[in-house]
Amino acid sequence: MARYGMVVNLDRCVGCYNCQIACKDEHVGNDFPPVAKSQPTFGHFWMGIEEVERVVSPSHIRVTYIPVLCQQCADAPCISAAKNGAVYRRSDGIVIIDPVKAVGQKQLAASCPYGVIFWNEDSNLPQKCTFCAHLLDDGWKEPRCVQTCPAGCLSFGDLEDASSAAAKLLEETQAETWHPEFKAKPNVYYAGLPKPMLSGRVLFADKNEWAENVNVTLTDQAGAKRECRTDAFGDFVFDRLEAKTYTLSLEAPGYAHQSREVAVKADISNLGDIKLRN
Repeated sequence: MARYGMVVNLDRCVGCYNCQIACKDEHVGNDFPPVAKSQPTFGHFWMGIEEVERVVSPSHIRVTYIPVLCQQCADAPCISAAKNGAVYRRSDGIVIIDPVKAVGQKQLAASCPYGVIFWNEDSNLPQKCTFCAHLLDDGWKEPRCVQTCPAGCLSFGDLEDASSAAAKLLEETQAETWHPEFKAKPNVYYAGLPKPMLSGRVLFADKNEWAENVNVTLTDQAGAKRECRTDAFGDFVFDRLEAKTYTLSLEAPGYAHQSREVAVKADISNLGDIKLRN
């Protein structure tokens, strides 16, 4: 049988919110028994966007947009928390909250470690993304959020089928699960999740100006190297690093070579201003 899943390429996501709007358009005011009752207009985000803003330097801010939806977990905590079989996994891997059996079971919203089960006060019902199961059952190849994404950020398909777009992207990008510490075995994967970064700004000490086009090399203890050049503001950034110690080297014609050990932390390690001297 199929194991439906999604691979989200965060390098493509521009934060347009089309996926969220499409989800609202499909589900607000529309019942799709036996899969789901209608989504409320406000307060529910079965497809939401988390904005992770990281200040790399005074002139450099990076924002990563993370589409957040039900992770369709293989070890779904909501299934364990449900009474009377109110949450079940279909043969295609999609986890469904039964809109009849789940009435009154508010504990299901609290059971999700990802925070993607919402409580509908009016219907007295927990609700979440269904991968648009009603559309798939009707012959659609993908949910509305995937169908409407203009940047091709979302890929959907059978993760057991090597020829599916999702399975191919999973293989090509080495995408990973979000919050693996939850140990829920999700079937939504992300490529380009925020990783440790190292940044700094280089100045030419004799001119007291930002140093553009300085060659910056980062070498780990195994000898693997990454290189970049400073921009017009003297900034350099190394992204998607491991949290460990590296050797940082800076070279520019007419200036003394500079080298130092740097410890990269879990998020952003900013070295501040680095002055190159003659």
